[in-house]
Amino acid sequence: MQEFFQFAGNYWWLVFPLAAMAGGAIKRLDTLATRRHERRLEMIRAKGELKAAQVAARTNPVAVASEPKPITRPSPMPDQLEKLFASHDAVTARWLEYELDVAKLIDFPTMSDGRQPLTAAFLKAKKVADAARPASVTAKVTPDQVAEYRTAVTDYEVAFDLAERDARRQRTSGLSDAERKRLSTAKQLLAVATDGSASPAERHTAYRRARAELDGLISLSDEAIVVLEKKVALELPSGGPDAPSDTPPETPRADA
Repeated sequence: MQEFFQFAGNYWWLVFPLAAMAGGAIKRLDTLATRRHERRLEMIRAKGELKAAQVAARTNPVAVASEPKPITRPSPMPDQLEKLFASHDAVTARWLEYELDVAKLIDFPTMSDGRQPLTAAFLKAKKVADAARPASVTAKVTPDQVAEYRTAVTDYEVAFDLAERDARRQRTSGLSDAERKRLSTAKQLLAVATDGSASPAERHTAYRRARAELDGLISLSDEAIVVLEKKVALELPSGGPDAPSDTPPETPRADA
């Protein structure tokens, strides 16, 4: 204790700055307490105003009709349908690359063979997706209908991927040597049939022979035939001097 009084006697001047520091700390605590009290009062007032507004809304709905209402977003159905339509159309476009290109079908014949399990599954999934597709993005549909269509499009995509992979894996391996030879011959003939440098007669003859080679091996759709005939320009033989004739030449009369 004597040592403390001796220290205090020697450093008595420290009392003033320590007292100032203590006073500042007390003032700071008092300020914080005041602010906490003000915030508490503000919360009490806000709760009271909210409760009064709720009571007013229940008793007099018209009185609060001008109050701002929460922003509502439009139905996401059109956006969902646009994305599903795009996915649906993309798969169909990939399928048409095979369906309308005879040369490509010759390379991957199983893509047109409904007897193949994966091709049959794809064609079935296509039919389901086409049937589930709404008329337009603005069509009135329920969430369940959109969900059904989404599932159908997904199945359609998966089924096509599987069928395409299998077709590219098999190529012509499932055919006999004679059938592969016929496909090879048909492909060469189609190259002549669509060669612009060949004469109309050559194109016409090559086209007919190619169709004969493909008969029974690949099922060509009507659309594929139309596309192919436009390339071959089958209308040329009907009037040109080089047009081959399927009728035998007329036998000269003996009295001529």
